[in-house]
Amino acid sequence: MRIGMLLFPQLTQLDLTGPHEVLARLPGAEVALVARTRDPVVAESGLAILPSATFADVPEVDVVFVPGGAGQIAAIEDAATMAWLRAAGARARWVTSACTGALLLGAAGLLRGYRATTHWAFVELLALVGATPVHERVVVDRDRITGGGVTAGIDAALAIAAATCGRNVAEAIQLQLEYDPAPAFGAGHPRSAPPALVERVRAQLRDRYEERAAQLRRLGLAVS
Repeated sequence: MRIGMLLFPQLTQLDLTGPHEVLARLPGAEVALVARTRDPVVAESGLAILPSATFADVPEVDVVFVPGGAGQIAAIEDAATMAWLRAAGARARWVTSACTGALLLGAAGLLRGYRATTHWAFVELLALVGATPVHERVVVDRDRITGGGVTAGIDAALAIAAATCGRNVAEAIQLQLEYDPAPAFGAGHPRSAPPALVERVRAQLRDRYEERAAQLRRLGLAVS
């Protein structure tokens, strides 16, 4: 099974590396970190990630996976990135994402008519790409699997593991990774975080929300 994980500058590294840790453990999986070139890609946190393949090297995959991050906005404007994503996504058996990687999928026309999710602060933007926004941590709709913000990418990857290799394999990987979250605070989502904190974080993200909204409206991908 060939898995292509998209890299672009200023991605959120945990959107990529958390799911990678799961998907790389799938039996028989060949995981490619795919980018424009093989030069290191610098995440928004400053971590450099080395691609293992270029777009030309990997024209087709069985699973497409797209992370999110601040660089998702620029990635939508990159013709080569979007051309690869559209082509690979059209042929893939599974089209998947974490966080605002779903907006990249949507901009490529790959979520039109599907239920999907993304980071809680941006989930309503999915309607602008013709998807049905769903406020859930992981959404599986036919051959589309999308995860919520950042850490939800691990949950999405386990859903991919179950869909492609079965629940027993997914559970074994979960146990290997000791993925048994017990967060110190109950502030990981607006449904549990204090309202004042939610509003403060939403305000911090407002400019990025507006930038993404303006870009997606300009692309005109929503279904009327």
